[in-house]
Amino acid sequence: MHLHISPSMRSITISSSNEFIDLMKIKVAARHISYRTLFHTILILAFLLPFVFILTAVVTLEGVNKCSSIDCLGRRLGPRLLGRVDGSEQRLVRDFYKILNEVSTQEIPDGLKLPDSFSQLVSDVKNNNYDARTFGLVLRAMIEKFERDIRETKFAELMNKHFAASSIPKGIHCLSLRLTDEYSSNAHARRQLPSPEFLPLLSDNSYHHFVLSTDNILAASVVVASTVQSSLKPEKIVFHVITDKKTYAGMHSWFALNSVAPAIVEVKGVHQFDWLTRENVPVLEAMETHNGVRQHYHGNHLAGTNLSETTPRTFASKLQSRSPKYISLLNHLRIYIPELFPNLDKVVFLDDDVVVQRDLTPLWDIDLNGKVNGAVETCQGEDQWVMSKHFRNYFNFSHPLVAKHLDPEECAWAYGMNIFDLRAWRKTNIRETYHSWLKENLESNLTMWKLGTLPPALIAFRGQVQAIEPSWHMLGLGYQNKTNIEDVHKAAVIHYNGQSKPWLEIGFEHLRPFWTKYVNYSNEFVRSCHILE
Repeated sequence: MHLHISPSMRSITISSSNEFIDLMKIKVAARHISYRTLFHTILILAFLLPFVFILTAVVTLEGVNKCSSIDCLGRRLGPRLLGRVDGSEQRLVRDFYKILNEVSTQEIPDGLKLPDSFSQLVSDVKNNNYDARTFGLVLRAMIEKFERDIRETKFAELMNKHFAASSIPKGIHCLSLRLTDEYSSNAHARRQLPSPEFLPLLSDNSYHHFVLSTDNILAASVVVASTVQSSLKPEKIVFHVITDKKTYAGMHSWFALNSVAPAIVEVKGVHQFDWLTRENVPVLEAMETHNGVRQHYHGNHLAGTNLSETTPRTFASKLQSRSPKYISLLNHLRIYIPELFPNLDKVVFLDDDVVVQRDLTPLWDIDLNGKVNGAVETCQGEDQWVMSKHFRNYFNFSHPLVAKHLDPEECAWAYGMNIFDLRAWRKTNIRETYHSWLKENLESNLTMWKLGTLPPALIAFRGQVQAIEPSWHMLGLGYQNKTNIEDVHKAAVIHYNGQSKPWLEIGFEHLRPFWTKYVNYSNEFVRSCHILE
């Protein structure tokens, strides 16, 4: 390519290297050229030269005799720049699409040997001289095999996660055993909780009463410690910790040996409540004796499940509904709070998988407008796992009783941090409604709902729920690792509802520190049991 400027500066010519073609010729007027004009001209040329070079190269490669004009060159180069192909290439693509469509409906021969990788596929095509139809058939079979493998792996992962979530970590089991042994050998671990002079405060309604029901000692310690440390008035806090008979000694030992003063802690076992008998608590006997319940929670988790017709999300929900906690009396105990604490007017109920990050004193000043339950609604967000829940997400609306009495679009609310007005509660039939629907579901062989205690509570508390500000209770930290960290910092209570509890190996690493900061790692039992090491 040559750039020629005439001595008189009246013309500028750009020609190809073989000088057969003048690609561009610019004539300049006879008048004197200013430096500004010359500068602009050179600037334009600098922009055009790369394109001219490309065009010249194409012309040279294809031969000047075949294409000797810009117009011809544009016709040749244009389709290529636009991704177009000539007629023969278009026919090839159409034929290949046709073969793929035909292959998609063919039966894959039994015993067809499939490559394990793309590179092996290429090698087989080369060595065996596959035609297009054979290549398409092998490719389809490979893709279907990989899809089946991925699907089976996903279901296996969900099953393993279910077992991991349902098991008791070795460290937590060790802690319970060590504290139980301490209860039997250390008088200080058996000291009265609270001290006799504080007993009247257990029913003093000028204090802020929290109720916690759990058999997880480590989790209970975090809930209590985070609540007390986050409070502006810890001296006004009274915790009522309820546990089962097997955990009672260890739970008592922990709070006897690890004071949270000036807050007050009471530890009671369900066996110490005379009111909690089978006659007064129908759910207790039903959960122990009903065959449908036993088969549902203790049977084969894969029985009756066609994995080829079930999505991983549906399968995960079915597994979650089989968590042992859903048949624990401790999980149903919240429905009996008015009877368990007959002298209290208002309490805040906390699940054992929450962390309190802000002073909860203002909860006692929230106006519930005469309703029983102050809770965060869970139908106002886009998060499909947690904050977009309506009744349709919990109930089987193909069941005639459910379809008749419930609205699938009704908003759900969250258990785990609830303000209960016990005076208003005692004027209702919430407990009886809860028992009635629980009985109906048992008699229907768990076909009305399958997921624990929330569905019957959603029915029992209908018309008795006052929505509170969502920042009081943030859910979902045990479901997904995409939780917004800024929102976590702002929430008053964060809730690790879901399988990935922070004390389990399957807990999300970036969300665990919000929980572990309240674990007492200076305690000798926590250290010796190697909690979360």
